[in-house]
Amino acid sequence: MSLIDFPIVDPHIHQWNPYTTPHRAALLVKLLGKDPYLMDQVARKAMPKPLMDMLGLTDYALAPYLPADYAADLGNNGLADALQAEHQQFGYQVEQVVHIEAGWHDHKGSGVVGETRWVKQLPFEQHGIRLGGIVATADFTDYRFKKILQLHQAQTPLLRGLRRMASHHPDWGIQRWSEAPHLYTNRKFLAGFEQFAKTGLSFDAWVYSNQIPDVTQLASRFPQTPIVLDHLGTPVGLFGPVGNYTGVTTAARQDIFHHWKEDIAQLAEQPNVHAKISGLMMPVLGHAFYKNRQLASPEQMVDLLSPLIEHAIAVFGVQRIIYASNFPMDKVNTSLTNLLDAYARMIQPHGDAAMQAIFRDNAKRFYRLV
Repeated sequence: MSLIDFPIVDPHIHQWNPYTTPHRAALLVKLLGKDPYLMDQVARKAMPKPLMDMLGLTDYALAPYLPADYAADLGNNGLADALQAEHQQFGYQVEQVVHIEAGWHDHKGSGVVGETRWVKQLPFEQHGIRLGGIVATADFTDYRFKKILQLHQAQTPLLRGLRRMASHHPDWGIQRWSEAPHLYTNRKFLAGFEQFAKTGLSFDAWVYSNQIPDVTQLASRFPQTPIVLDHLGTPVGLFGPVGNYTGVTTAARQDIFHHWKEDIAQLAEQPNVHAKISGLMMPVLGHAFYKNRQLASPEQMVDLLSPLIEHAIAVFGVQRIIYASNFPMDKVNTSLTNLLDAYARMIQPHGDAAMQAIFRDNAKRFYRLV
């Protein structure tokens, strides 16, 4: 029986379809989609190794991930409303989700508005789930940024904010989602953010743990803008070697954790910042379950992740911590239900009020969900 006996919010999922939308692998899946093994082999030769290492496996990344797929991962497989209450006794009921931008390949200028247009029409309702919000993307350094933002807003009232990934690691063997090592302190970025701050929208910040101080500076500079740190700042290599040299020794991993703890604590001093416990089973953290086609159990995840969760709650408090699945990106190392089981076990000792806050209320307040 589920430890969570109320409908939850999942404010960080990704939707994509490489067959019908702009996607990095669109040509590959159209040519070789009927032969997953060959497609995987070609992808590993054609795509940069850091990206392949970030994904771990390609089968989930090269396949569509749509509302039906999320519902299947949740275990409800499109249950009708009349069955939701009965299902809730045995599993998890997700009341609503927030789509977070997922690397839409038409990313120049206003091309990114296509993702907002596409996501808003996805049939979540057919699976007993509501699309509560969309977090889009835009280039804050683009001279057309204000216009692009207005185009996003014109598409749907579901727009809740923007995310611009800044993840950049000094290890060349680790996937860089930003060419700039310190995007959030870049002068042109800050000029765009100043315009963004006037809208009242929220900002999703994603960095690697070596860049958490950049988020602290950004939050301090714009104290009225709600900011959420995605994936607890992604401490790369914390659980094992990744890239060319990161996390290769026990001492190195202890150092990563030590600096992460200090930087997260300083970030938490900014009252406009929340933090998502999400993305903690991605391969870039050093998890290798996927290499043996294994899924981490709830018990294994509790053992691995408890130090991160406990520290985050200690510094942010239960009112500024938000659960999110990051599916399907964490799917490579665990299942959605295992992930929920693990987080529920870690948070339950903090009490019923904490469970309600972290699994539902904080996300609804931060993203202004109804």
